[in-house]
Amino acid sequence: MNNNNDNNSNKDTTIGVLDSRFNQTLRNVQGLLKGRSIPGKILLSQRVDPIDNSTLYSPSYSRSSSYNDTGTNDRKIETVEEEVHSGSKPFSTPNDNKLKTSTSRVENPSEEVRKSSMGGRATDSARVMKFTKVLSGTMVILDKLRELAWSGVPDYMRPTVWRLLLGYAPTNSDRREGVLRRKRLEYLDCVSQYYDIPDTERSDDEINMLRQIAVDCPRTVPEVPFFQQPQVQKSLERILYAWAIRHPASGYVQGINDLVTPFFVVFLSEYLEGSIDNWTMSDLSSDKISNVEADCYWCLSKLLDGMQDHYTFAQPGIQRLVFKLKELVRRIDDPVSSHMENQGLEFLQFAFRWFNCLLIREIPFQLVTRLWDTYLAEGDALPDFLVYIFASFLLTWSDEIQKLDFQELVMFLQRLPTQNWTDQELEMVLSRAFMWHSMFNNSPSHLAT
Repeated sequence: MNNNNDNNSNKDTTIGVLDSRFNQTLRNVQGLLKGRSIPGKILLSQRVDPIDNSTLYSPSYSRSSSYNDTGTNDRKIETVEEEVHSGSKPFSTPNDNKLKTSTSRVENPSEEVRKSSMGGRATDSARVMKFTKVLSGTMVILDKLRELAWSGVPDYMRPTVWRLLLGYAPTNSDRREGVLRRKRLEYLDCVSQYYDIPDTERSDDEINMLRQIAVDCPRTVPEVPFFQQPQVQKSLERILYAWAIRHPASGYVQGINDLVTPFFVVFLSEYLEGSIDNWTMSDLSSDKISNVEADCYWCLSKLLDGMQDHYTFAQPGIQRLVFKLKELVRRIDDPVSSHMENQGLEFLQFAFRWFNCLLIREIPFQLVTRLWDTYLAEGDALPDFLVYIFASFLLTWSDEIQKLDFQELVMFLQRLPTQNWTDQELEMVLSRAFMWHSMFNNSPSHLAT
């Protein structure tokens, strides 16, 4: 009888520790979504004894999340401090909000984060003032800009912010206009030299590559009518061919056409107003179109410079990240991982496209630029952080996945029910990714074989 009481007491104590740790982490995520800074460190209390998974919950879905797996093994581990931020996101100011809810009921933490995210829109006047202050200086401090951009960029500031985050535009405002002018002329020279020539002056490989690009452009974001305009497809074709010619190690790879589209709409937004549904390229002068294409070309180049082995032969970079995703999901939600393995479903069968196209094909296009604010704010750390975003994305449907057999899983993961998603759902994915990154990134055991 005494043993049972002791066991119950130990279990309550352990759950209390986990509740405290969860609430602390969740409060910090709330601060992120509200545009506040996050403490540089979070105390993460690791488990003392094995815990029943049925008592632990993720902040957004009713399945248990393996918070008890943050340790390297089952032995006693004392409380440790883990750095929350990657090198690209320095955080300093604590979030003082109190979360008065228990993790024993998953819907309450989720609702709290969801409510907080509604207050963190990129258009809040306080956030706009912060962006304005950072951008108005002669020298832009990129660390501060990354910290702000991670939570979303105001639409009209996005072109300028993205150019800076990618290193395409210099941080020195006195040099910016001259550098952009020179880069845009360099792009025009590239198009004139390699694109505006007859096929008789191309090699067979170049002809085949141009044909493949011409086939893929009409397939790009087919659900958005704007991308079906012939002038739009011609611009995409020039950008992609110029990029492929200048990057012979990979050449053109299907999927890169998707990666141009966020840049294209963001830089067009400097010249076209209103909804993308009402945009037409015929409203623009050839000079403006050339500027948009050049900015897309250079920003695509900067983005892919950090992912070079994602698009070389056999795409080893993507295969490596898919393996990391599989291991991370196993650590966070072993029942989902085990079910997929028992059904014979390989992560490569669905996650390869996620890494290849950076989720552009998986979520409504109107959410893509918000997602890419976070991508670009991560900088060089993006490839590794993608693993956490995609784990969070997949485990949004933890319950559903465990009810499906192999064929149903394949169909479900090819057409995920995101068509009605809003900013709230996307913010939840990002907040979970941030939490898991803060908990697991400095514990390499989560990727152990």
